[in-house]
Amino acid sequence: MCPIKDNKQCCSSPIYKIINARLLKNHKIVEGSYLWFQNGKIIDPQSLFFDHLRDADEIIDAKGQIVAPGFIDTQINGAYGIDFADYEGSDEKIQADINKVAKGLLQYGCTSFCPTVVSSEPAVYQKVLPHLNARKGSATGGAEILGAHIEGPFISVEKKGAHKQAVFRTAENGIKDFDDAYGDELKKGNKAVSIMTLAPELDGVTDAIPDIVARGIKVALGHSACKIAEAEQAVVKGATSITHLFNAMQAFHHRDPGLIGVLGAADLPIPESSKGHPEPSDTSPCRTKPDPRPFYGIICDGVHVHPNSVRIAYYSHPTGAVLVTDALSAMGLPAGTYTLGGRDVSVDHNGAAYVKGTSTLAGSTVTIDECIRNFQRFTNCTLVEAIEAATLHPAELLGISNRKGTLNVGGDADFVFLDDSSGEVKVQRVYVAGDEVKLS
Repeated sequence: MCPIKDNKQCCSSPIYKIINARLLKNHKIVEGSYLWFQNGKIIDPQSLFFDHLRDADEIIDAKGQIVAPGFIDTQINGAYGIDFADYEGSDEKIQADINKVAKGLLQYGCTSFCPTVVSSEPAVYQKVLPHLNARKGSATGGAEILGAHIEGPFISVEKKGAHKQAVFRTAENGIKDFDDAYGDELKKGNKAVSIMTLAPELDGVTDAIPDIVARGIKVALGHSACKIAEAEQAVVKGATSITHLFNAMQAFHHRDPGLIGVLGAADLPIPESSKGHPEPSDTSPCRTKPDPRPFYGIICDGVHVHPNSVRIAYYSHPTGAVLVTDALSAMGLPAGTYTLGGRDVSVDHNGAAYVKGTSTLAGSTVTIDECIRNFQRFTNCTLVEAIEAATLHPAELLGISNRKGTLNVGGDADFVFLDDSSGEVKVQRVYVAGDEVKLS
């Protein structure tokens, strides 16, 4: 079937065909195949031949490069001097700043993202969240926004990281406390908020998870000092992700491994549906059904997590890995002082970011394509696995793999051309909704 319902549009809109490509499809790189797209969607050419008697209007030669889905970053606080938690300017300025980041991310192959807002006062959420609602991307307008990632303020004082403790909350009144914290935007569900990071050990938080999930919001566990039993109970209640694994959580201990220990869980209930859950792997509790263990975001900048730790996580739960940058406003800029949620952050010449005057890490300056290269190098995984950790896995986490994260028919025509001749992938060309981006 042609994905375009309007036959006139289907018959008149240009059809594009990519040749001489190595396509990342079905967990492998496929040669000798073509990618067809029209009206911003990947299409099946058979309907063109038999139903509309059409061929491609334009041929695009990939010249042997890999064509992969566009990268997805589910945790990014800002870039280019802009912090998504900055609410003091006019609505016009806030929107212009968001647009600047969205356009800049395309340079790194990031075609979709979840702008992240750290723990803030209600006034901040009320001002900025309406600007972070889900919106389509374009080659000129920037990467697609998939809804915000709100990280806190329902998090642990003990594991606060760079967050402002003064705004932290608990949830004795259940979902009402969340609505009081975030305002009316939370009631829009995943149109406004895609992911919420919270600490399950706080009063009322775990009991509120089903109500949050019922709104279509993915619950991630993070900035938490929880015990393993508390973490597993939160997963049973509906949490499906861990925020920046190893950071802002209890260090692994063999008698109570805490939140990290969920990666080794063997007796969690098997999900009834695969949507929103990792695919099975050789380490899954059941190798033929969705993995009940949560996805886990991991920052592969070589600063937040030692390469050996990245490797341990990957071998424990390979299909759960989701590469995130956790980038702050300093991404794309030189060393200096920047802001994160109203706090000053110092960035050194190695790109490491710390709360000014402390040794507390405060986000990264890494880009998503660099995360892919580092992940492959740290773990010795295949190139396909490294790319899928920034494409398929985040799409599965968000429950949008029907349109993002793959090159399947019916999906959005967001993809990148990658040169791997050096042994590491480098972004060469980027397409959003079927249109090519002019890279700087």
